[in-house]
Amino acid sequence: MSRQENQNRGKASGRGSNNQRNRSNARGNAPLKSESTPKKTGRQQDPTAKPKLRFDKTGKEIGRREKLVKEVKKSNPEDGIRLNKYIANSGVCSRREADTYIATGLVSVNGKIINEMGYKVQLSDDVRFDGRRLNPEPNTYVLLNKPKGFATTDSNAKGMTVMDLVANATTAKIKPFGRLGRNATGLLLFTNDDEFVQKFTKKGIPRLFHIELDKNLKAEHLKKIKDGFSIEGKEISVEEISYVDNAPKSEIGLKIKHTGNSIIRTIFEHLGYDVVRVDCVTLGPLTKKDLPRGRWRTLTEKELNMFSML
Repeated sequence: MSRQENQNRGKASGRGSNNQRNRSNARGNAPLKSESTPKKTGRQQDPTAKPKLRFDKTGKEIGRREKLVKEVKKSNPEDGIRLNKYIANSGVCSRREADTYIATGLVSVNGKIINEMGYKVQLSDDVRFDGRRLNPEPNTYVLLNKPKGFATTDSNAKGMTVMDLVANATTAKIKPFGRLGRNATGLLLFTNDDEFVQKFTKKGIPRLFHIELDKNLKAEHLKKIKDGFSIEGKEISVEEISYVDNAPKSEIGLKIKHTGNSIIRTIFEHLGYDVVRVDCVTLGPLTKKDLPRGRWRTLTEKELNMFSML
């Protein structure tokens, strides 16, 4: 503002009235607007607070409500799975078709015909469709190179078991096929394929064992085992037997088709030998190649096809 304007400020205007001059807001002299401040209320609103719901006398909601997110209830495997889903998962048919088969009495659970819609079963139940057992999981085959000190069982009452070694191999309910003693080592197969188990339990899978005895095996005893003999009226036969190359005569290679390995001790103890070590070297077409002790791997499609030729 100029000095002249300061002097004229407040003086009467020259238009005949006793009006005082006021400051003009023209030419950029408009006063600055003060920033608006929010109105203060008694309560401060929490932006994270959920909106309250209001209802009228009839119980009808008043106002707009935000969409509430429902908590998803996780299913408990112990509650079971619907029978029609179990059948559909096994690849037999769709759920709708499964309901038809259930209604017509073609499905049994643990030996009992089930006609109830919505009936629930456990994965461990024996579910059969038209007499054939169903499996809701994909067939899984796991090969383990078993170390010493693990029992071949799926029971937790036996201390450390082979199931502890393959716990992370699959979510399928696999079980050991065949047996190896706690102190025996080598190849052990696990599967949930009941048809595979039934077939080869009856037919047998050739397994080659590397056996160490407490003393050298006599040639006459080697021939006797090869030719076959009987123990307490039970015929004992093996596929092959020989001394291990470049090793003492106390180390034997023995091929048998039995699913267990107790027959090995039965043979040698009958002839006066103590078995020091048992190692399963091959199991059908499978070998220990690239499979260290205590490790497991799943079988390939090619290996499964080789079993069909046994």
